[in-house]
Order: sequence, then C-alpha cells, then structure tokens
Amino acid sequence: MSGRTRTVRGESVAGTEVVVDVGPVAHGGVCVARHEGRAVFVRHALPGERVRVRVTEGGTEDRFWRGDAVAVLTPSPARVEPPCPWAGPGKCGGCDWQHVLLPAQRSLKAAVVSEQLERLAGIRREVTVEPVPGDDDGLGWRTRVTYAVDAATGRAGLRQHRSHEVVPIDWCRIAHPEVRAARVEEGEWAGAATVEVVAANTGERQILVDGEVVEGRGYVVEEAAGRRWRVSSGGFWQVHPGAAATLTGAVLDGVQARPGETALDLYCGVGLFAGALAPLVGRTGTVVGIEGARQAVADANRNLHDVPWVRLLAGRVDRVLSGTGPAGVPDAVDVVVLDPPREGAKAAVVRQIAARRPRVVAYVACDPAALARDLATFAGLGYRLSGLRAFDLFPMTHHVECVAILHPAN
Repeated sequence: MSGRTRTVRGESVAGTEVVVDVGPVAHGGVCVARHEGRAVFVRHALPGERVRVRVTEGGTEDRFWRGDAVAVLTPSPARVEPPCPWAGPGKCGGCDWQHVLLPAQRSLKAAVVSEQLERLAGIRREVTVEPVPGDDDGLGWRTRVTYAVDAATGRAGLRQHRSHEVVPIDWCRIAHPEVRAARVEEGEWAGAATVEVVAANTGERQILVDGEVVEGRGYVVEEAAGRRWRVSSGGFWQVHPGAAATLTGAVLDGVQARPGETALDLYCGVGLFAGALAPLVGRTGTVVGIEGARQAVADANRNLHDVPWVRLLAGRVDRVLSGTGPAGVPDAVDVVVLDPPREGAKAAVVRQIAARRPRVVAYVACDPAALARDLATFAGLGYRLSGLRAFDLFPMTHHVECVAILHPAN
C-alpha cells in the first residue's frame, strides 16, 4: 500500500480476498467486477474469468474497490503466461496486459476507445487497434525508460502499480535492446532518484541521472519523415521506434494538405508534424508551430532551419491562440494538427481552433478519455469525427494512440 494516495472511507479492507466474475474491460488496464453491489476494478484479470481478488485499495464505505487477481479459477482462452517474471500482483506496474495474447490486447484497447467515445462524446463507432509494422511479439520496443532508484539499496528498478515502492528487476522485457545494453539494473546508483536511458533510432544512446547527462551528448538525433531531428534531454519523442513514421503517415493521409495552404501544428514539440506538412503546402504555403517548451522550440528551429515557410512560436498553446502570447497565428487556417499532452487540448484550445474554421483537423491523442471529451467540444462547435485510427504503440500496457480526423459538419 506504500505510496497510494487515495483516501479510504470507513474501515480499510485492503488484503481482503473475494471471488468475483469478471466483467468488461475499463480504461486504465483493469476489468470491472462486482461484489455485493460494489464495483471492483481488477488488474491481472480478463473479461469472462472467475478469479480470486485481493483488495489493494478500498474501505467499507467506498463505492468501489481496487484489487489484483491473485488466483484464476476459470481462465479466459486469451490468457497466456506473462513473458516477464516481474509482471503480476505486487510486482512491476509498468505493464497491464502481459497475461493476454497480443491480438486480444488490441481488442481490449479497441473496446476501451469505443466505450470512452460513446460515454463521453455520444459517438458510436467500431474501433480497430492496428499493430505497428514489424512488431511481432510486443517486446523490446521501449526506447526511453526511466528507472527508479531504491534509496535503501541504491539499485535501480521499476515501481509497483500506484505505489512508490521500487521493484528490483533483472531486465525490462519491453525495453529496447539498446536500453537493456546499458545494464542500469546491475549498477549502483546511491544518492540518485532516477536513471533514464534513451536509445535513438540513429544508434545514439544517452543516460541521465536525475536529469543530468552522464553518457552521451545533451541531445540525441532521431530519423523520421525523411529528416533528422535533434531532441534535447528531457524533450518529447515517441517511445516506440515505429511510432513517428506511423503517426506521421496517418496524419498526412487524414489531412491531405495542399500546396499554398496554411497549417497549424499545435504542441509541435521538436517539429515532426510541421516538418512533414511543409513540403506538402510548399513555398506558397505556411506552417505555424506552437509549443510551450522553449528547448523544444529551439530544437525545432534547428531541425527546420532550411524551411523558411515554417514559423515556430514558443508559448502555451491556449495563450498563443487567444492572442495573449507571441503574435503570428493566422486568423484563418486550412489545416490543424494537434498532439496535446495526456490531459488533452481542453475547451479553450478547441474553441480557438474552431474559430479559425479549418477545413480539416487531425487530433493525435494518447488518452481516449481526453480525446472523447475534446471531440464532444468540437461537435458543439460544428466539427464531426470523420475518421479514426488507433495504433498499438505501447504493447503490453493499457495505453493506445489514436489519430482522429475531423471536418466541418456542413
């Protein structure tokens, strides 16, 4: 229970074991069961199973409990032995679905996206989660791993689910081979809190201890969309090696940018989508990128220095769009691409986008609930969901990436 922050109402029931029949999957890597009328959010289970659950959070007066399936009495046909010995109740919390066949994992994620769209946006849509080309077993893909250091032992590991407890591991099964080659788990890291390893697709590697570079340069160089991209320490880049190409392809297919058009790239990071849009709108067009992290904007300016029709603005997206940040955003645009953080763009940004009346919007989302809430806002402003693709960029975990395409409703 160490590190869990949720307040328990009434007498705690943590440690209590109950037998339940598992119902549908829910957002967050859990399935929903019921015990004596109370919802129980169960990890390490599958829909249709009968399991014994050990309660990890909850009290006698709480409306719901959380728990782990510690024994499977009736297994699902989709259940497999986890490939990692550190996946399971009380162990590493990094992976949610290692006990599930990979195609079934994608079906579970698709069900979550569909449920969130219907419940939060009133959109009924069948969803398919697509694998990334070349990802056959869902392992060895994570190119950026942050390890936690156990203060008592100085050894690096990964945290338990919803806990600050550090689980010592031999090696992470979803970590990229170049990350594993750093052998962080074998080192002594006394006095440190975190060790991060970054493995770029150009072969560069970087190790940071508490944010300070101890191996490699102050940046790595990635390759995607026909260009090389400088990404400074702490900067954002997708962790799956196939993600940048997959998402760029989906966005460009969705927006069909044309010569001479004006495009916005919101939350542009180091400039990936701006750089991909630039050759399509050409010298007669304009691309404006907006990003709140100043170092990312500096990287983007370096990455796109040879494309003079791309302008990059540093500032919070909501403020820049509303005119209270740096000037330079057109009042009318043709194409908008946005890739906001996990909490989504939110209503103020969505309103500013809709006010510019783009002919198409591509929304890249890593959280289906945030996406659904923003789609509901877009709908109220006259934009409909015309296309949706979902990608399994985070195998073995509950995370899923979506690219939503929106057009004016009339």
